[in-house]
Amino acid sequence: MAKILIVDDSAFARNRLKRLFESGGHEIVGSVGDGEQALTQFKNLQPELVTLDYLMDNKTGEAVLKEIIKIDPSARVIMISGSSDKTLEKRALDAGAKVFIEKFNERINILKVIDQVMEI
Repeated sequence: MAKILIVDDSAFARNRLKRLFESGGHEIVGSVGDGEQALTQFKNLQPELVTLDYLMDNKTGEAVLKEIIKIDPSARVIMISGSSDKTLEKRALDAGAKVFIEKFNERINILKVIDQVMEI
């Protein structure tokens, strides 16, 4: 079981991820809609894992990821995007994301991905 912080500018996506993660036995320690809130909650809550939307208003997921990695170089972050753009994926992985996945891609079992990332 992982303690997870969900970061996504879509309330629908946050709620859907929350239900999915809880069904897999994970604890949601926070759920926020923008990058500034994400950084504050990351510092305050110290989650074991962060799921981070790539494209958000006010601060991109990539910018947030870089700041999270500065705070904790061993942070486990799964970057989630509505886009399957390989350039975005490479940038996220280069910035420190453990995995980059396409949002709600039915071929990907995100609960298995969480288990794999938690083993890193």
